[in-house]
Amino acid sequence: MSIAELDDNIVRKMAVGAVFSDFAGKISSVDFHRTDDLLITASEDDSVRLYDIANAKLLKTTYHKKHGADRICFTHHPSSVICSSRYKLDSTGESLRYLSMYDNRCLRYFKGHKERVVSLCMSPINDSFMSGSLDRSVRIWDLRVNACQGILHIRGRPAVAYDQQGLVFAVAMEGGAVKLFDSRSYDKGPFDTFFVGGDTAEVSDIKFSNDGKSMLLTTTNNNIYVLDAYAGEKQCGFSLEPSPNVTIEASFTPDGQYVISGSGDGTLHAWRVGMRNEVACWNSHIGVTTCLKWAPRRAMFVAASSVLTFWIPNYAKSNEQSGQHKN
Repeated sequence: MSIAELDDNIVRKMAVGAVFSDFAGKISSVDFHRTDDLLITASEDDSVRLYDIANAKLLKTTYHKKHGADRICFTHHPSSVICSSRYKLDSTGESLRYLSMYDNRCLRYFKGHKERVVSLCMSPINDSFMSGSLDRSVRIWDLRVNACQGILHIRGRPAVAYDQQGLVFAVAMEGGAVKLFDSRSYDKGPFDTFFVGGDTAEVSDIKFSNDGKSMLLTTTNNNIYVLDAYAGEKQCGFSLEPSPNVTIEASFTPDGQYVISGSGDGTLHAWRVGMRNEVACWNSHIGVTTCLKWAPRRAMFVAASSVLTFWIPNYAKSNEQSGQHKN
């Protein structure tokens, strides 16, 4: 089903439509292609897997035993991805790889980070991409060049994100600080800095809404905040059950009206941002979700732990219920 105007009713009907349980480790990262019906996953079992989301079908699996597979994101090409390494960072320095899923080749290595990459995102408009590492640096890269194009030294664990126009990027860091940069002149420093008041936990993930008006922050202690992307004001916040040693992920729906997230108790939650109320709570069926993303153009999201689940609206169930009401 293509994405339409979502409402509370459609969100409440979301249910598991497909399950892939053949992973031999936790799934560490998932990403949807922006325009094609494709999903990519990276897992602790060193696998990178490509799925057709229209048919919930596994298209290809590649294994990366030398470097491992940690964070992953699509480039603009539907069969090319950027993948961060899990192993040998200190010896090879090959922290990021540009991979072709088409013929299972590494097109380029990107050296620089000395510790694990924990945040990775591709520019929506050109060949630039960004990585944030536990070595307390954010690096800006170009797919066409091996060498790092720019570096930002920051405090603590970084989380990075581009807005949907590719004009601005955000870097979240220790102490609840979020710095906004002009992507064309980031060397001049941030043009704005926000602080999430009262929460000094490190930010594990940051995302912009499609319209660029809001930002979604997930912290390592499982608090979620929606901020006004222009003024930095906190629009709403939600606290979830803790999940020691596991970072959860939250996601906007494509219309920016809802936020969906996992929790430390193995449940999934959806909130309507404007009303600040919870509209749905489900059992994830897979324990604590390490990855959760809503598809860009479909009424679908994926939730993952060591199992990958596709969630879609269960209209059959609602038709049964409506039939019962009529009798």
